[in-house]
Amino acid sequence: MKGLIIFSHGMEDNEALSTLALLRRAGMHIDSVTKEPDLYVKTGFGITVKADYHLHDIKLSNYQFLIIPGGGYVAKVIDQADYIYDLIKAFRKEDKDIYAICAAPRFLGRLGLLDNLDFTAFPGSEEDAKLGHYLASKKVVVTPRIITARSAGAVIDFVYQIIKKNQDEALSKSLINNIMY
Repeated sequence: MKGLIIFSHGMEDNEALSTLALLRRAGMHIDSVTKEPDLYVKTGFGITVKADYHLHDIKLSNYQFLIIPGGGYVAKVIDQADYIYDLIKAFRKEDKDIYAICAAPRFLGRLGLLDNLDFTAFPGSEEDAKLGHYLASKKVVVTPRIITARSAGAVIDFVYQIIKKNQDEALSKSLINNIMY
């Protein structure tokens, strides 16, 4: 299994970087991608990181799932983030999984992908998914093709579910034990 995580200016540090690090720690192949020409992205808390690839340098067919971190950038780009919407649509067209955390489920909600589904998100983000079933008290919600998580505080549970879905639960439990969660 090979996954793709979107790096955007203003992404929440923990949701992007910890998710990537923990999935790689579990032995999963995850590539980071950005639309920034120099590959450098500044996180919501001012850390500059370099993505693995530019969006135009990858083949989406090489990836089985997409991860979208949340953060303050979502509110700023929700109406003009065509590249994020295009990635989501491409993965959905191929019936591939999409995993979104914090405010990132707003993108899925705007596309109607959460209609009639249980989901969670950062409080207030549910407004973009009025036809979905918002579960505010859940840290992570797993559906057949979409995993959503509530916030930066749910990263470990989010990663656990991604590993469980794409590898197996034994590997998820091994990671949890390894990091002494």
